[in-house]
Amino acid sequence: MKKNFKTRLAKTRNLVLGLSSAALLMACSANPSDVKQDTDDFNLSGVMQPVAQENIFYDKEFFNWGSSMVKGEDGKYHLFYAQMPRKHGFFSWLTDGRVSRAVSDSPTGPWKHVEVVMEGRGDGYWDQYTVHCHKIYKFEGKYYLYYMSTNSGDMDLTPEQLEEVRRSRWKPDNLRGMMRLNQRIGVAVADSIEGPWQRFDKPLIEPEFPIANIVNNTTVTQRPDGGYLMVVRGDQPDQPKNEIIRMQAVLLADHPLGPWKMQEKPVIKDYNSEDPEVWYDAERKRYYSLYHAFGYMGMITSEDGLNWQRAKHYKVSDKSYKTTEGKTVKVHRYERPTIYHENGKPLVMTAGIKMPDGDTHSLFIPLKQ
Repeated sequence: MKKNFKTRLAKTRNLVLGLSSAALLMACSANPSDVKQDTDDFNLSGVMQPVAQENIFYDKEFFNWGSSMVKGEDGKYHLFYAQMPRKHGFFSWLTDGRVSRAVSDSPTGPWKHVEVVMEGRGDGYWDQYTVHCHKIYKFEGKYYLYYMSTNSGDMDLTPEQLEEVRRSRWKPDNLRGMMRLNQRIGVAVADSIEGPWQRFDKPLIEPEFPIANIVNNTTVTQRPDGGYLMVVRGDQPDQPKNEIIRMQAVLLADHPLGPWKMQEKPVIKDYNSEDPEVWYDAERKRYYSLYHAFGYMGMITSEDGLNWQRAKHYKVSDKSYKTTEGKTVKVHRYERPTIYHENGKPLVMTAGIKMPDGDTHSLFIPLKQ
């Protein structure tokens, strides 16, 4: 009996030792690339540098607002920036917005205005009023200028009614509410950064589930598989008539002109946010997207572009920025963020700034490499 017990004990000990050795051997021989690593370590707040006076772009006759840039074949930086006439007030972005182009030897400025690129086309066009909330990209040798516009439908606005839309705040049943509901996303295409720009008879993007009512705030990036990903902002469905919750959705396409297919799963829901700025980080093999949330700027991330979560370094900034003189400037609005990349590296963060006194400017924040 004792002999049999000792024999079984020895066999059990040998089995345990064999399994432990096999597990250790497998762990040592495993391919490190098979182990999933968390690559979400981009800290945008940590690389934002103080701004100098030359990093501020101001205009006496127009409110300078959100901006987007590309580097031209001439080696210069070409800024496409939103403007609204000061004489019509800040809220005229819905009626009188335009996109202008400026040039600089540096992506942080100073900038020199060159031309007005695009305005509303007038009666008979879907983009009758305003060109706003734009982004400029160079894809496959062509330039694509995505933008938002609106129209008054079958209604011909009198000068007095147009002025009412310019000055009034949104209500669901006033004229501004009507113009707001007609917001759509379009695109213009050019072979040269100087144009001419080809526009189209219909919008590129219409609202559809999971968003409702409008589409605005477009941003586009190229996917690693060669296709394209777009994030847009619309209204969350099934809300009370007098309330708006802004939400974001994602679309996919094989070409910058589409057709774009809306994805069912929203990027952000049940949380008021707008002005997304999306890009694919090839080094980290993941997407990032900025947005402003009416009080601060946040950053989210996704590995596949469809399932999003808060980034590890989610909080990017409150409503303030630092200057090279050591001051912290508190602002009223800090919106329309974009990130300019060069050779795959983020170089500059831009934003539209509105001060407590109502004045505005475009801001260019250098990013530490």
